[in-house]
Amino acid sequence: MGEDDEPAETAARLAEAALCFPDVVGLSAGAFGTISTPARGGFVHGVAVRSGAVEVGLVVRFGRPIPGVVTEVRDGLGPLSGGRAVHVFVEDVVAGLGGDAPSGG
Repeated sequence: MGEDDEPAETAARLAEAALCFPDVVGLSAGAFGTISTPARGGFVHGVAVRSGAVEVGLVVRFGRPIPGVVTEVRDGLGPLSGGRAVHVFVEDVVAGLGGDAPSGG
């Protein structure tokens, strides 16, 4: 898993991992859809793999301080990024999901 990985493979791996964090409700491509990576059959929305960095757009659950969620996700995704810097953006916060709502989907 290095920088030589196909961007679409890296994006898919990061998207799947990001959805496993308990405070992440979903991924977002951003207001203009720029946080996405071309892949066979379409795009991986919510993860943009660039040459030296990766951008991840999140929709998070209301409750925890956002900086803590961002740090947790960035640190967790770092080893999967192929040596690229990981930049995490919170695109939306969702309230009222309750404690039993599934995360990551």
